[in-house]
Amino acid sequence: MANAETNTIDKELCVNPKKFKSENEDSKRIENTVHQNLKDLSKFKLKRVINNNAQKKLLCVEGTFTGYDGSALVLLEKKAFVEDNLDEHLFNDSSILSKEFENDLYGNYNCFPLVKYNSIKTTIIHPATEKHIAKFENQPVHIVDETAELYKEVTLTHLNKEQFSLQWVYNILEHKAEQERIVFEDLDPITGFVLIPDLKWDGSLETLYLLAIPMQRGIKSIRDLNDLHLPLLKNIRDSGTKAISTKYGVPTSQLRIYFHYQPSFYHLHIHFTYLKYDAPGIFTEKAHLLSTVINNIELMGDYYSKATLSFAVKESDTLFAKYQEHGVLPVKSAEVK
Repeated sequence: MANAETNTIDKELCVNPKKFKSENEDSKRIENTVHQNLKDLSKFKLKRVINNNAQKKLLCVEGTFTGYDGSALVLLEKKAFVEDNLDEHLFNDSSILSKEFENDLYGNYNCFPLVKYNSIKTTIIHPATEKHIAKFENQPVHIVDETAELYKEVTLTHLNKEQFSLQWVYNILEHKAEQERIVFEDLDPITGFVLIPDLKWDGSLETLYLLAIPMQRGIKSIRDLNDLHLPLLKNIRDSGTKAISTKYGVPTSQLRIYFHYQPSFYHLHIHFTYLKYDAPGIFTEKAHLLSTVINNIELMGDYYSKATLSFAVKESDTLFAKYQEHGVLPVKSAEVK
């Protein structure tokens, strides 16, 4: 049955004219992207700051690149300290101190390490759509208690009309991009998956963050999961944790393995993060542990097609407007200071 579903999906992708249109649009977008020749940020023209998170040391700005069409997002994030080779990185005569003040036993300084040890993780999205901008923009947030009926009537209808392109996901699965970044892969079309570093990971063990992306297409989120998917989920759990333990030395008991709902893109994927790292989206209104999902499906095969699932939605998200029209959410409010 699963094989038949997969074959049907693949055929639709091959013959659907809308799919061809989408791929042509993707090609045009790629030809006009700044990533082909980008070496510095001198051509970036700042338009506005859309998020400045002091707690996470993250800045997101919107602007444009001279000579290129379309808006761009630049995300700048301070990296975590790496415990290895601290004498080489920090504690030497290359780390210049500038004193702010001293008082008895206490002194405040600004420290300026060598440039190569003081990098800022930078993510650039270009051309950025309104959906990308809304995703990162600081906005008031509301909780939706999504029943099975609301999912079918509001959320699913919205998803079928508006969602991010999944071409970058298919590029990974088809070895057209990021092949050198793959940590582990199982090519089985039903239970296989690719394990790859998340774009948010800066590469240090302290902030370990990987994504497992199933080879099987057509599973949008945990809402689509049932008992037929248990072999897939258990393979991702077992093979994924083994690969991480082998490559990075992090045991299963120190991994947080979870889904997001709502996810940021609608091809099923699972997050693997280091337990001591407070990764984005680990809170109760967003994260669903893989072990809990497996247990719920074992208790009731169609659990996620019937359950009420709560999630947070920004006022700038078009899904907020849909739930507003449905009378589930209130009129937009000013964020409480």
